[in-house]
Amino acid sequence: MSTKPKLYYFDGRGKMESIRWLLAAAGVEFEEEFLETRDQYEKLLQGGSLLFQQVPMVEIDGMRMVQTRAILSYIAAKYNLYGKDLKERALIDMYVGGTDDLMGFILMFPFLSVEDKEKQRALIVQKATSRYFPVYEKVLKDHGQDFLVGSSFSWADVHLLEAILMVEEKKSDVLSGFPQLQAFKARISSIPTIKKFLEPGSQRKPVPDDKYVETVRRVLRMYYDVKAN
Repeated sequence: MSTKPKLYYFDGRGKMESIRWLLAAAGVEFEEEFLETRDQYEKLLQGGSLLFQQVPMVEIDGMRMVQTRAILSYIAAKYNLYGKDLKERALIDMYVGGTDDLMGFILMFPFLSVEDKEKQRALIVQKATSRYFPVYEKVLKDHGQDFLVGSSFSWADVHLLEAILMVEEKKSDVLSGFPQLQAFKARISSIPTIKKFLEPGSQRKPVPDDKYVETVRRVLRMYYDVKAN
């Protein structure tokens, strides 16, 4: 195995994007192998690399890890992005879980019909502004620190910034009523490793396009229509 983490996924966001974000935030260089054909996927399956027959899969520290949350937890702990004690870790898990719920509304967006996309776009903005962003706005205000948990940069901050930027792609002024989150976005985006990841030419993936959707459908044999929430 490579000394660098190696990521196995499609050349697009999906569930791997949060892993890319966290590795980049930790300043860790990584390699990627993009799945483009069914044969590549079948080879991973037949070789026993995909424990639950799913990607993402990450080779790291002599392991072949699957299950996105397990991969993220390992990276966060390894690179000191998981709080200083058990209570901070619990808060990080809680905030990451909430952010995951919001991001879940966005994950399947590229696979929807044009009509369903418009409905889902409205739902994403509605959920973000009425359920999730108000929570983080209050947390930041009450906490009085630059970060969501404790006094240090953590996985929770990385995950929230990723989610904010994703929602802004659906509605550019979505933070207009959230001054704490506006300041948070500016602060976290200016952290050197994050700033580098946000620059053109990084391994951050663009908004999923039709080519990405077609590749995922072909490799995973997704022949059904995805429905909006």
